[in-house]
Amino acid sequence: MSTEVKVPAVGESITSGIVSVWHKKSGDQVKAGDALFTLETDKVSTEITAEKDGVLQTRVEEGAEVKIGDVVAVIEEGSGGDAKPSATKSSAESKTGEKQDVQKPVPPAPSSDALSPAVRRVVAEEKLDPAKISGSGKGGRLTKGDALAAAQNRETAPAPAAAPAGAAGERAEEKPSAQTGNERFTRKKMSPLRRKIAAQLVMAQHTAAILTTFNECDMTEVQNLRAVSQDAFVKKNGLKLGFMSFFIKAAVEGLKAVPPINGRIEGDDFIQNHYYDIGVAVGTERGLVVPVVRDADKKSFAEIERDIADYATRAREGKIKIEDLQGGTFTISNGGVYGSMMGTPILNPPQSGILGMHAIQKRPVAIKDDVVVRPMMYLALSYDHRAVDGKEAVTFLVTVKQCIEDPKKLPLDF
Repeated sequence: MSTEVKVPAVGESITSGIVSVWHKKSGDQVKAGDALFTLETDKVSTEITAEKDGVLQTRVEEGAEVKIGDVVAVIEEGSGGDAKPSATKSSAESKTGEKQDVQKPVPPAPSSDALSPAVRRVVAEEKLDPAKISGSGKGGRLTKGDALAAAQNRETAPAPAAAPAGAAGERAEEKPSAQTGNERFTRKKMSPLRRKIAAQLVMAQHTAAILTTFNECDMTEVQNLRAVSQDAFVKKNGLKLGFMSFFIKAAVEGLKAVPPINGRIEGDDFIQNHYYDIGVAVGTERGLVVPVVRDADKKSFAEIERDIADYATRAREGKIKIEDLQGGTFTISNGGVYGSMMGTPILNPPQSGILGMHAIQKRPVAIKDDVVVRPMMYLALSYDHRAVDGKEAVTFLVTVKQCIEDPKKLPLDF
């Protein structure tokens, strides 16, 4: 008896995805709960697990785009020896003149079912076969270095013979030649997540009247408070006190002072939110995602830092859930972690505002009649001018600036 492995529904608006990587190969013995493949959609990546024990027989290749409900594999009940009928079927098919290169069961790699999230990510993105990579870790386990080395070696190895041009008239020069090393460009499909990000950004530019206003804040007091409180905070909560929790709390104070920024336009109506779910942009190798810190006004600094750390880890491992990304009322993006000096963030529809943080740099500033060197950060607020006036935008930034420069204005609880 066989069980079909179908692409499950992973969200209301998601209709398709890409099988980015098979964690088990055709012919592998699998157990209920084992991760079979990763489904990459325009929002998140999800590991699909086996529902029953048996032998896996895949039906689609890695990189194939599939729709919700499609059958991508079957699990034959029984041990590996029960896979013989499949081979017999292949022989019978060959006698009728059909293709003889039917997938044959291959033995599982010794450590393929114990790949770390980092290794899985490299394997998926570089389209590597874990079974062909020698592991240098304990017990022959693959490390991220092994996977990166395999990808590098593949790039420098001679390229396989080019396939004949297809019916669409594919130009030969569109395929890179690793043998000559003089390729001009490569072509590959954008991932569903990247396509979704692109569509959202263009939609935001086309539907909102986006304007950006700037200010700067002196980080001296926050840095001093953080340095003094860090040891006690770590001892009490088991994690470090970062800058983001200060800015989330400061943003909440700004939104309370200027409510329209915490709302959205919907048709001819304006929806005013009376709660503060703050999205925090997290950059990953797959693209930008914005998990949401729920009820930020009611959470402690430690709870906010814990949420951020958890979201960042799960986002980079591709394990974040769709519900974690939905329903934010305002967004904060920290380009400063990459060294950004100044930028104009784009709105995260349907929100009316997004705060951009930038790099902290020591600069000479005038304090009363003296010129002193202080750690300064530029702040940028992009907002929908249809809902928010310039005066309100400036008021918001001034409120954030005052809370950062005098943290005692915030509800400190550490």
